[in-house]
Amino acid sequence: MWYSIVSEDVENSLALRSQARPQHLARLADLKEQGRLLVAGPHPAIDNVEPGEAGFTGSLIIAEFNSLGDAQRWAESDPYMAAGVYQAVSVKPFKKVLP
Repeated sequence: MWYSIVSEDVENSLALRSQARPQHLARLADLKEQGRLLVAGPHPAIDNVEPGEAGFTGSLIIAEFNSLGDAQRWAESDPYMAAGVYQAVSVKPFKKVLP
């Protein structure tokens, strides 16, 4: 089943994100290679694809896991969690309808 992982950053997270980004992206690449990643990306802090120093306020990942527990464990082990980027993470089942 698909699960949405919505994360909220701590304030001024850009430096923390930069340090942990390679490890974070490697985990997403693994999901993609397995055909289990629907979409992933950050939420810019301003209305601009490249927010610069404004940074990001969080992230969205929609990926396939065997269970809600598996999705939660995967989210909890994200390098951004260990680096202190995220202050909150919500994991919920997701039903893809369109497209």
